[in-house]
Amino acid sequence: MNAEGLVEVVLPGKVEPEGLQIRRGAVPAAGPGQVVIRMEATGISFAEQQMRRGKYYDQPAFPFVPGYDLVGTVVATGEGVEPDLAGTRVAALVKVGGWASHVLVDAADAVEVPAGIGAAEAETLVVNGITAWQMLHRKARIRAGQTIVVHGANGGVGSVLIQLAHAAGVKVIGTASARHHDALRERGVTPIDYRTEDVAARVRELAPAGVDAVFDHVGGRGIVDSWSLLAPGGTLVSYGSASTRDDEGSKQWPVLKLLGRVWLWNALPNRRRAYFFNVWAGRALAKARFRARLRSDLTQVFAALQRGDVTAQIAAQLPLTRVADALRLAESGTVAGKVVLNP
Repeated sequence: MNAEGLVEVVLPGKVEPEGLQIRRGAVPAAGPGQVVIRMEATGISFAEQQMRRGKYYDQPAFPFVPGYDLVGTVVATGEGVEPDLAGTRVAALVKVGGWASHVLVDAADAVEVPAGIGAAEAETLVVNGITAWQMLHRKARIRAGQTIVVHGANGGVGSVLIQLAHAAGVKVIGTASARHHDALRERGVTPIDYRTEDVAARVRELAPAGVDAVFDHVGGRGIVDSWSLLAPGGTLVSYGSASTRDDEGSKQWPVLKLLGRVWLWNALPNRRRAYFFNVWAGRALAKARFRARLRSDLTQVFAALQRGDVTAQIAAQLPLTRVADALRLAESGTVAGKVVLNP
């Protein structure tokens, strides 16, 4: 089919980044309803950082190929797939399998990338863009004139959240370490240093009546502070438990604890809502609806990029074979934007 052969990164178990393995083999063939995508860009997200520690709450058994999302060109189509799809640049959210030169994907999960958007640019906005869009517009249902708090405003999801929020006419207060404050101010965000300031007290100064939404990827005990910042009618969207990244013990427990808290808050008559956001929610029950929503939302995100409402933040690009260096860089907390892997 194609002489170049398959190159993929295997996570063999709980290892340091240097323990990732490069495996070579034959390019997979497309089965019915499938396409083979020649990867042009894949990324390192928080999920893979958790997976290598064995701490992502529904990761497959080791060994497996990580890679949450990818952008590339369709090089082969299976039976029942429009043959014209070959040669098209697409994006796909896959959860695992993206760190490979060629990836087999259901054609229904491939979303076309508009002409004029580069592969690495598009890659920065697949999982991060869908997550930010759905949390803002489907969960918090933000409206112009509102005020929100974004924790980790310089992070992969945070940086997209603040831009999409501004495009919708929403004021943003963002937490980040001091070195990111100038960049955040340039983006119109009021920054708070979570290391040196009392975040809750500072938010109350800025928004005495409370805020309309809080987006929290930190989890842990701080989630209670996030809930306390909401105005009546406000929404807390929790989408991770970064605070437990290095904890030993169960990978499910931090998530279950969060879910329990969210359930309890929602059961109380307090006119506020809490959600634990999971980008995969609904896929098992209503696959067609899940795919339609994903396609629609990612198309909106790409349109926002084309309009200039959102900029793609590429922290660095490294070849797939230097995945250990790329993962170290992503985990260092010193970069803004997404670390992208190329073939």
